[in-house]
Amino acid sequence: MQARLNEVLDDAVADEAPQTNGDGVASAYDEHVARLKAEAEAQDAANRLRVAQEQLAEYSAQKAEDTEGLLQEADRLREALRQLLERPGSTATELEEVSQSFQTLREKLVDAVAEARAFAAQQAADLVTLKRSSDQADLHTDVEMKRARDEGTSSNETGNGQEDAEEEEEDEDEEPVRGTIGPQAAVPSTSFSERARFIPMRLSHDERKLLRLLESALNVSEYTDKVDVLTWRSKNQRIHAQIRDLCAILSGLLVAADYKKGQDLVRDRNFADNADFFQNIFELGRRYKILNPDRMRSEYGKLMYMLMDSAEPAIQELLEFQCVSQLKTVHRFLDERGGLAMLEDSMLHTATAEIIAGDRPRHEVQRDIKVKEKARESLSRRYRNARLTEEEILTCIYSLSDNNSYLLFNRDPIDRFIQFFHRYFKHDSHEPGYSLGIQGGRDGARLTHNHERQYHYVLQSLTLWREISTEMFKLWYLAESDMLREGNTYRLCDTGQGLNRVQSAPQVGRAMQNILHRVQERIGSWVGSSVVHLGDHNVPNALMFIDKYTQVPRILNPVVSVLEELPKLYRDPNLRSYIDSTFGGVEQCRKSILVDFCRHAFDGSGADNFFDAGSCIDGRLTSAWNWCSKVEKKPYFHIFRLAGWVGFDGEVKS
Repeated sequence: MQARLNEVLDDAVADEAPQTNGDGVASAYDEHVARLKAEAEAQDAANRLRVAQEQLAEYSAQKAEDTEGLLQEADRLREALRQLLERPGSTATELEEVSQSFQTLREKLVDAVAEARAFAAQQAADLVTLKRSSDQADLHTDVEMKRARDEGTSSNETGNGQEDAEEEEEDEDEEPVRGTIGPQAAVPSTSFSERARFIPMRLSHDERKLLRLLESALNVSEYTDKVDVLTWRSKNQRIHAQIRDLCAILSGLLVAADYKKGQDLVRDRNFADNADFFQNIFELGRRYKILNPDRMRSEYGKLMYMLMDSAEPAIQELLEFQCVSQLKTVHRFLDERGGLAMLEDSMLHTATAEIIAGDRPRHEVQRDIKVKEKARESLSRRYRNARLTEEEILTCIYSLSDNNSYLLFNRDPIDRFIQFFHRYFKHDSHEPGYSLGIQGGRDGARLTHNHERQYHYVLQSLTLWREISTEMFKLWYLAESDMLREGNTYRLCDTGQGLNRVQSAPQVGRAMQNILHRVQERIGSWVGSSVVHLGDHNVPNALMFIDKYTQVPRILNPVVSVLEELPKLYRDPNLRSYIDSTFGGVEQCRKSILVDFCRHAFDGSGADNFFDAGSCIDGRLTSAWNWCSKVEKKPYFHIFRLAGWVGFDGEVKS
């Protein structure tokens, strides 16, 4: 990593090295580059230490529990052998020898239990001390604020804005910031009143026209290529120039698309006078992406990084306007127009329900469609008022329906996979040849689990993914709030996969901990680590977090489709002969696919160390990606192709 970091630093600053006639400026330049390296290395080391300490504490607690289980098992075994030896025919000498051996074994186990308990308690205390020390030191904030002050000094800025940002960072938990939702939204709820707080409004026809302009402008923009480079100079001027260039491109495209509106926009060539236009067009791009995760794959990243930079007070001062506006959600839209009562109407469930045809007769599907349409018409007439038209109410209903459609195509595949999992596997037994057990070092696995332990490990991972998919709109809303919050600075560093923006995401972190706590309570026990990587070299920022978990349906959907398509393939005589000769039938083929997936998509593989993979929350998804990359080498790969599988990722361009 050090060699790579040095190489990137040398390349990045080569074009901007100071031209000097003496040693003074050059010495300052070298000192600044060395400080950047030291800050990046110190922060990375601190993150690795924190993760290692958490994993070690969990490991020690698990070992203490396992040791106590061994002690109980030894007591039961001693009692069973005692009863066996007390039967007629056993001598006192034999009984004494067995009793003495078990007494010695039990004493050793008692010592092991005491030692494991003490070690676990010590690690837990060390973890608490480490967290307290990290909170008091606040290394990340100190480094970022120091760098911000250095940049402000180099660009001849006053620094009052940075002091205000530091005060906002300290009072984060006390004062609500823009984009937050308040403490009551932390309580999970399936009611429309709560869900609507995070569901964006569907784009109108005119907004879709503007969306095309935004996509075109972002497609030709080189914002991240020119801004995200390591440099010793202040990059505020560069950010300012790139944002103005993007606004100029949007203005030019609007002139080409609608000459009259474009002329009004560029008449005075003052972007600050048209702040509402730019805020609206950037906001509708964010809304569209949340509702359509498969679109704007590269453009959305540029947009969010640009808005992240524009949220800095120094950049706002240069631009003379704000680029970020609050996301337009269904709850906010109805609240402004006095229509919140509709969200409590029981008919709304019928008006937004997903109609699945399946194998049902056509007349039943048509009947459900008519019932749904009547419910929509009834709601639009019942809750219209002077500020809320029937068409606007229908748009809100369609937006809520979009969330149900998202759950249908992103959460339901996880449910169907869990059904297959329960159908073919039991936690306490397995068929010969279909054990889920894995052993570290064999077939690429980095974890060692017996069948029962791996069963629970897979089930709890799938359950966690399901809960994350259920609350994805909320997590996405909080992720944008974290990224665009004023004062939440980032640092640019090499994470092993190029330069990335490492930024804290406190709201997403709290929401993930709540989801994890609910899953742990539902499951009853937890296998593996419960560390959530966020704001480190594994998951640098909230945008990367969202991108990771939008991959889950892309992985499970093809697997479920193949499992469901197998009976149809089996109807073909030639394919039936192939399936019978290779796997022994449809059921055996399904079990072969499921066994391999449940073993090696959850085996801790996919990285070189336990910091990046293993059994942590994000490491489970890393293992699934690793399985996807090797599916071409699996014996059932031809079944995937015959079932219509083409890939796990899909098209990159919208």
